[in-house]
Amino acid sequence: MIINIKDLKNKIIYRANYRGTKEMDKLLGTFTQIYINQLTDDELPLLCDLLDLDDENLYKLNQGMDLTIEIKINKVTKLFQNYVYDA
Repeated sequence: MIINIKDLKNKIIYRANYRGTKEMDKLLGTFTQIYINQLTDDELPLLCDLLDLDDENLYKLNQGMDLTIEIKINKVTKLFQNYVYDA
């Protein structure tokens, strides 16, 4: 199966911006907007994996709090851990 990178990026952007809460929409939406074009084609699936996580644990990951699940640390999760949303 050939993955169309443009379609994958559009899917990622949509998923990041429509989480269900405005706070996570903004946090993940701005994070994705900044980093999506800096990631390689091989790293985009890591961003998809990040978006598969629940909002509570994503927020805790970003804020440096204790998680209720184990999250595999990779380039994307490290970027998200260090991302500071500035409204």
